[in-house]
Parts: sequence; C-alpha cells; structure tokens
Amino acid sequence: MKVMETALPGVLLIEPQVFSDARGDFFESYQQLRYAAFAIPAAGTGFVQDNCSRSRKGVLRGLHFQKRQPQGKLFSVTSGTVFDVVADVRPHSPCFGQWLGVTLSGENRHQLWVPPGYAHGYCVLSELADVHYKCTALYAPEDESGVVWNDPDLAISWPVARPLLSARDLALPSLAVIAKGDR
Repeated sequence: MKVMETALPGVLLIEPQVFSDARGDFFESYQQLRYAAFAIPAAGTGFVQDNCSRSRKGVLRGLHFQKRQPQGKLFSVTSGTVFDVVADVRPHSPCFGQWLGVTLSGENRHQLWVPPGYAHGYCVLSELADVHYKCTALYAPEDESGVVWNDPDLAISWPVARPLLSARDLALPSLAVIAKGDR
C-alpha cells in the first residue's frame, strides 16, 4: 500500500496493493492495523457506518459535512470514474478555503482519506459510478451542512459545466456564510 500526503493536512491519497493474475484482481480495501499506522480512522474513532451510492454521468454530490459530529471518510470507487473534491471549511484553519481534487476510479482503485471537519463532494465522469465510503460517525440529518458546489471563493475546477444536483445541494450556503458560523 502506498500512502501519499496531500496539500491539505491529514487528507491522504491511498494506492492499495493490487494482486492480479489470469483469474482477475484482489486487493484489501481496508485492513485495520495497516491503515491505523496512518491514523485512518482518526485517533480515538473507528468506522461506524458504510455508505454506497450509484450515480449517473454528470451527477454532482456535495460539498457536504457535519457540523458538531464531523465524519472522517475513507472514500473509494468500485466501478466508473469520479472527480473527488475535499475542501477545508474549518474557519480557523490556515488552509481554510483551499481544496483538492483527484480522480478516483474502479480501475485505479485509489482511495481518499477525508479527516473529520472537511467538506467532501464528487462528480461522476463515467456513464455510471458506484462509490463506497466508510464513516467514523453516524449520519445525523440535523447536523448536516455544506458549501454550494460553485462557490466563487472556492473556485473549484469541476470537470462538468452543468451538473445534475439535488435541491438540497443547490441550496447549500457559501463559504463566506460558513466562515461566519451561520450554518
């Protein structure tokens, strides 16, 4: 397994070791001791929920986070391709307003560790994409928040001009509102 630090503190890009032969492929998508060596999940927490989603081309989900019960997420794509984004929305962070985008796919099998406190989202580049992510806190609908996908202060270079979005994601606040602590 190869683990690479990114420009955002604590956010890690992971390349699992893949074993291939004439029958196909095998890799460990999570192994507690190996991942713990890189503080995945975050110290004092464990994974408590797994989520799976299937989306079609052009769908954009995010940017989401939970305010009082932040979730760490180990994010991967089992089939298809997505452009995955992590944004630092912690108002007192020296990296506040910075973002990172990576391409994750069923072919490259890369994973992204998103520590608690960051906003996360992705858009689908292939006809369909199946994603899987492990979370360190249970989903709490009353605690959810996010940042609107096209916030000019973030200026994310999404690879899709007119994404398909949920009504909830269209109504997310701006980074400036998050900075004030209003949402």
